[in-house]
Amino acid sequence: MNGHGARGQLAAASAAVVLGLAPWFSATAVGPAMVAEWSMSGTAAAWLTMAVQLGFVLGTLVSAALMLADRWSAQRLAAWSAALAAASTAAIALVAHSGGAAIAWRLLTGVALAGVYPPAMKLVAGWWREGRGLAIGTLIGALSLGSAAPHLLRLFVPAGAWRELLFAAALSALGSAVIFAGSVRPGPYQAPSSPLDRRVLGGIIRDRAVVLATAGYLGHMWELYAMWSWVLAFWSVAVLERGASASLPALMTFAAIAIGGLGCVAGGWAADRIGRTALTIGAMTVSGGCALLVGPAAHGPLPLLAAITLLWGFTVVADSAQFSACVTELVPAEYSGTALTLQTSLGFLLTIVSIRAVPLFAAEWGWTFAFMPLAVGPFLGSIAMWRLRRMPEALKLASGAR
Repeated sequence: MNGHGARGQLAAASAAVVLGLAPWFSATAVGPAMVAEWSMSGTAAAWLTMAVQLGFVLGTLVSAALMLADRWSAQRLAAWSAALAAASTAAIALVAHSGGAAIAWRLLTGVALAGVYPPAMKLVAGWWREGRGLAIGTLIGALSLGSAAPHLLRLFVPAGAWRELLFAAALSALGSAVIFAGSVRPGPYQAPSSPLDRRVLGGIIRDRAVVLATAGYLGHMWELYAMWSWVLAFWSVAVLERGASASLPALMTFAAIAIGGLGCVAGGWAADRIGRTALTIGAMTVSGGCALLVGPAAHGPLPLLAAITLLWGFTVVADSAQFSACVTELVPAEYSGTALTLQTSLGFLLTIVSIRAVPLFAAEWGWTFAFMPLAVGPFLGSIAMWRLRRMPEALKLASGAR
């Protein structure tokens, strides 16, 4: 069923995700101003982003253990979670008076966002069978755009006025809650709510095809959020060395993350035709190459650096939706929400390590080499997807295209 109803629901869910994900990098975008006001250490500043990742992991682990995405109404879970993300983001501007308090509220923001993203994927999968890769790719593209939005807003917020940006992100998430509650509905391919069954998690964990798809996802996630979290700092150093416009780092960061939205749509379209494993292997090969090249390119012509950064932003997330699409095609529909939540939880748990590692690499080796270790993830992820491609279960993917 790929008619008007499905397209309308995809549009509504995508709009909700764009608005709902704005809080994710809101504090990262204005981190320097918050750090200056509260005299935060470098480690504490890094936790403004890492706390969201950790909160997201905690939220998804609880959700997976209790099978919330399959037992509760997905759209109501997403609506209430977006509202909580709005409240916790606004609380930083209203009641936080120290870096520690801000980090605690950021942790709660991550917990809340765990109830937005995985249920949204389940809802979209429920409307699409053929063309599911493109549909979920469009949704992840919306996630990219929503994550990039604070960096664009930063260009229009006066220096030091970080509370105004957080309020804008909170209002955005509140709008997401309204859309989920009023406009998003379950589709004809979404299975009814399932009872709590502890054996389901064991079955998912023991399914070799699902394990390989998740291993591919882990390789992808090792690279993705570390790139998104530190491209602003990387470009800030590159601009400082060249004496270029001070607004260029924020603009390039927005462009590098936002262009991933186009990458997700293009990746979804291609994966439905050439296969999910083929697309993910190709995207990870290119993005891993960019991770190796972008640091040395900082010493070359600025247009070359911009081109590699944008290519990296396009490919680093182009495959993201396809790992999720694989899971929805490999597990029974009635447990897809739990499987997606578990996969997502493991991926974001790994991002905490890579996000923390990049500034340590930069301090030890400089930004020329700081991103290079991120290429390990795509390399190992490609191996996992190649192994999945050779399994009989791969014929379940993309209507047999693998």
